[in-house]
Amino acid sequence: MTTPTSRLLSLLSLLQTRRDWPGSLLAARLGVSDRTVRRDVERLREMGYSIDATLGSTGGYRLAAGSELPPMLFDDEQTVAIAVALQSATAAGADIGEAALRALATMRQVMPSRLRQRLDALEITAIRRGPGSGTPGSVSIEVLLSISTAIRAREVLRFDYAPRAASPAAAFPPPRRVEPHHLVTAEGRWYLLAFDLERDDWRLFSVDRLTPRTPTGPRFSPREVPGSDVHEFVSARFKGSDTNRWPCRGTVLLDLPADEVLPFAGDGTVRPQADGRCTLESGSWSWGALAASYGRFEAPMQVLGPPELAEAFAVLARRYGNAADASH
Repeated sequence: MTTPTSRLLSLLSLLQTRRDWPGSLLAARLGVSDRTVRRDVERLREMGYSIDATLGSTGGYRLAAGSELPPMLFDDEQTVAIAVALQSATAAGADIGEAALRALATMRQVMPSRLRQRLDALEITAIRRGPGSGTPGSVSIEVLLSISTAIRAREVLRFDYAPRAASPAAAFPPPRRVEPHHLVTAEGRWYLLAFDLERDDWRLFSVDRLTPRTPTGPRFSPREVPGSDVHEFVSARFKGSDTNRWPCRGTVLLDLPADEVLPFAGDGTVRPQADGRCTLESGSWSWGALAASYGRFEAPMQVLGPPELAEAFAVLARRYGNAADASH
């Protein structure tokens, strides 16, 4: 049975999620009578929340827009969601990272210790990957909390790691044992940076394929990430390189203005030219992938260098030509 205080919190949370709530629906969601809902609404009004009664056959309630609200209350799920959103803000592309971290610190100061402990368990590194990073997978909040708690406690994490394409006859791989170091988010996907104890090396695991096991293992002393910079190390892994730089880089001259290319340039460098065209310097994990990536602009272009990129274009031209001939 919920307490009156927790019920008020739940009622306020529901009122904030939609414009109009029929009284009977609120009662059903809270598991109380219509009379109890009316009484709780009055309590919220006494606390300073402006709640309007709506007319109609069923009647209901609406949290008034534009009014000055008292300090907001958050339940556990909202707290975790806000912590994830604020810590991921640095990868959003806007210059709001510092403001988001200050907002997170302000919110933490006014929280009860129980919610503060859940928030403190989430430590996230946000990284921008650029185009072609893949489709985001579904990750539950509980999995994120389990991983973050193990990282914070410096405890060995055991988990099942699903194969990318498991066949019915394939044996499920044995559980992994790692020293968890960092939880990373990039373009909607989640990763665990950890030291794999069986493979004696650093690994980057997709969290959507990961199912934690309990209990966790013994405590460990954290190792230093190669290069001492988590962002640089993980970014380099995304590029398939030992350094945070694409192994293959080249430049083309595009018959397009810079403002039409810039939104689709990813981490490439666009330079406008005097004749209205522009150059695009970009990178990828192979020359073929780099040449193919330029095709997304669907415009005449000229390779400025290096020769490896020009050869990759020639290989693609022959491959696409053969594919067209085979279709006739």
